[in-house]
Amino acid sequence: MFLPELAELLGARIVPVRGGAGFAVCDTKLLDAAAFNKTEVTAVTHNSQWVTPGALFVAINGDSVDGHKFAAAAEQAGAVAVLGEGRTAADESNLPYLQVPNARQALADAAVALTGDPSADLRVIGITGTDGKTTTSWLTRYILRATGTSVGMLSTAGYELADGELQQFEGRFTTPEAPQVQQILGEMRDQGATAAVIESSSHALLMERVRGVKWDVAIWTHISPEHLNTHGGMEGYFADKRKLIEAAPFAVLNADDPWCERLRGIAPEETTYGVDSEAEWRALNIAETASGIDFTLQYPGDDREGNNVDAFAQTQAHLPMLGRYNAYNALAAIAAVNRLGVSVPDALRALREFPGVPGRMQTVQEPQSDINVVIDFAHAEKSLEKALQALREVTETELWVVVGAAGGTRDPSKREPMGRIATTIADHVVFTEDDPYFTPVQEIIAQMTAGADAAGNSNYTVIEDRTAAINFAVTNAPAGAVVLLAGKGPESTIERAHGSAPWSEIAAAKTALNLRNSMRG
Repeated sequence: MFLPELAELLGARIVPVRGGAGFAVCDTKLLDAAAFNKTEVTAVTHNSQWVTPGALFVAINGDSVDGHKFAAAAEQAGAVAVLGEGRTAADESNLPYLQVPNARQALADAAVALTGDPSADLRVIGITGTDGKTTTSWLTRYILRATGTSVGMLSTAGYELADGELQQFEGRFTTPEAPQVQQILGEMRDQGATAAVIESSSHALLMERVRGVKWDVAIWTHISPEHLNTHGGMEGYFADKRKLIEAAPFAVLNADDPWCERLRGIAPEETTYGVDSEAEWRALNIAETASGIDFTLQYPGDDREGNNVDAFAQTQAHLPMLGRYNAYNALAAIAAVNRLGVSVPDALRALREFPGVPGRMQTVQEPQSDINVVIDFAHAEKSLEKALQALREVTETELWVVVGAAGGTRDPSKREPMGRIATTIADHVVFTEDDPYFTPVQEIIAQMTAGADAAGNSNYTVIEDRTAAINFAVTNAPAGAVVLLAGKGPESTIERAHGSAPWSEIAAAKTALNLRNSMRG
């Protein structure tokens, strides 16, 4: 796409030279119209390290860094123009400048245009909420694939193209930046996918990372306080999450979430799911066992489009996952795939064979183990509480948990509640590191133990090193115990002050189990 064409599509203003004619490159150099018109744009990025020859570099002014300071580096890497909300003195490049009102929106719009709008060729299901996004994404993807749909997926645990091979993002985020989203959707389309499932975080919606995606279905799980420092409080958090519902023609809403009523009627069409509320898709008579959860699925009957719109059908369902709350995730997935044409019986047959989600209530076993070790991504008070309550139901003797909290600016207010919840529900807690970043581990753990102490709980041990903490818990828990490793889930690194270090929660768990077995003789 030629630069003038892209500029027109983005509604960009080509900054003129002060007191002169032509196209501004800098105050002393002009780019003539002929050269400008023949400039071809082949890619777009906001990261100067990702610039390739022919790229449009988008200079985003963050809270602490002016993106224009990287324009010269982008030019050296082959960028053909800079786009931003107004050139600043930090821009020392000799590139044409396109000015727009919102650089992040333009980044997304350019990415859509340069990749050929791939989501227009796919049926796309988006999922947002505080908890449940990843599990619901994997359930939805699994049912679609098991019932014959070629589908790709973007989730916290990574992304899959139509070939089903899980790949990891370069950065630590739920949803990558807009150019990567569009690139991956394009690769899905090119591999023959006809559908895509996208886990959409509040950050992704706030920062326009999924702008331009042509949604077919939007799923709302639920919301509870998280990332409030980024969104300016619960109202801001809700407003950013709601953007997904506003962008989709069909919404699948959790009727048990108190925020649901404020979502009703936003999408042109909608359906509801729940356990306690009178929802269209409902799980009744939920029974938890060591092999998963069983429930009666009540769902809209086949004649729901006819005169008898109140008719419902019922059938038995089984999900091989621990945790009553996973019934919600199953309901959302079934309702969403049904909208795309998958019958309820076919969806339930697939559901029975679901292999689970990496790092989501994932059981780790070694031969001769006399305890159960479970890995879960729970890293906030509500998700930790739900995980512990679910495991309490299937624990024979004692429930232990190894848990920490992220450092940096990542919601320090959740640390005390997590410490209180962990020590209240579990029999013994080992407080340790999670992703401390530049915050001293001792400071994070002190806040967590303060929450335990305030509740009158002393059933905890402090071991800063995560490997040592896991070894301690696994080797000291009594026979028949369940040991939950919370917070890290499928992540492949641990973030400390000096940088990233490789990490595998599964490997750490297996090493600890083998150590326990060797100690038992």
